[in-house]
Amino acid sequence: MLWLAEPAKMASIADLRDIPAPPPVSWMPQTAGWWVVGGVLLAGLLVFLFLRWRAWRRNRYRREARAELAAIEQAMADPATRAAALMAIPALVKRTVLAWAPRAQVGPMSGEAWLRYLDRTYPAGGFSQGPGRQLDELAYGQGTIAHDELASLMALLHQWIDGHVAA
Repeated sequence: MLWLAEPAKMASIADLRDIPAPPPVSWMPQTAGWWVVGGVLLAGLLVFLFLRWRAWRRNRYRREARAELAAIEQAMADPATRAAALMAIPALVKRTVLAWAPRAQVGPMSGEAWLRYLDRTYPAGGFSQGPGRQLDELAYGQGTIAHDELASLMALLHQWIDGHVAA
């Protein structure tokens, strides 16, 4: 109870003292170990960025294939361009494979051998036994494809573009 204390014992403003400020400390590392840690972190960051950039460049053909597949899907909505869009699907698949596979090996493939090769590039399959069988017929404009078969073929192609591996 400060207000009941004697006036002589009460603290006075004259008794206050300044709080000493701490000495200034440099933010620079004081030992060589911190320089080494900083250098290792910087080198690791540069390596990580380089690998990401290289993967991004390596997957350019996938981005282009996705964009072209989207354009084909838009063209299929128009009855006037549907036939040409359907014939463009097998060509897109072949160009996508030729972006990373040897041309001499893959270029002449067609028919059942081509579909088996595509199955080897995609773990889930679906080309020789599934909706991918339509590619051979669409390549020559001979096939008519129902709406549900086309939807499953397009779903397969979207998955294949994102997940195929070199055979």
